[in-house]
Amino acid sequence: MNAADITTSALPLTSSDLSMFHLFWQAHWLVKTVMTGLMVCSVWVWAIAIDKTLLFRRIRKSGQGFEQAFWSGQSLEELYASLAAKPGHSSGALFVAAMREWKRSFEGHARSFAGLQMRIEKVMNVAIAREVEHMERWLLVLATVGSAGPFIGLFGTIWGIMTSFQSIAASKNTSLAVVAPGIAEALFATAIGLIAAIPATIFYNKFITEVNRQAQHLEGFADEFTAILSRQIDERG
Repeated sequence: MNAADITTSALPLTSSDLSMFHLFWQAHWLVKTVMTGLMVCSVWVWAIAIDKTLLFRRIRKSGQGFEQAFWSGQSLEELYASLAAKPGHSSGALFVAAMREWKRSFEGHARSFAGLQMRIEKVMNVAIAREVEHMERWLLVLATVGSAGPFIGLFGTIWGIMTSFQSIAASKNTSLAVVAPGIAEALFATAIGLIAAIPATIFYNKFITEVNRQAQHLEGFADEFTAILSRQIDERG
């Protein structure tokens, strides 16, 4: 910080000097960068939260619709024909992947179906991994902001306190008018860091729990569908 900045911070304060806009505008460029980055992260966190909320709502809705059709007694061939073009996500995508491998084996006039069940299981495992990867997309951003946000805000806090001490040393005055700008600037940086980190942590925990729940549901459906196809393989074998 140069002498002009220190002299400016030592001037008497009015009540408007401690407004959030004024604190940001008068902050050192490094602290401004920290605050701006944290505010961008905060907006990004909420955008991811809205996107994931809508995504999981669609997954639950499509999954419920598919399973109602699956257990309604409709033939697997008819259900596959209706979903092949647009399987969507969740159980529907898993079903289409398994049925595609099933039909490929029969259309190829395979003489032995000994390895068909193993191939179907591998295909469904790949489909589950793909679905989980899709659901986990951007969750790393929430985890990073949640863990690093307070520390980035703390960096701004430390820099603001350093500014206060430099102002005191330059003006040789310990009055509140000299100390307040740097302290307020420091606390403002910490507040923005917490504003970004707290929702990010809450949303990350919420969504990772939802991902695990959906993954367990897909694995359960895969086991049930594998058993159904295994019986049909035995009947045709």
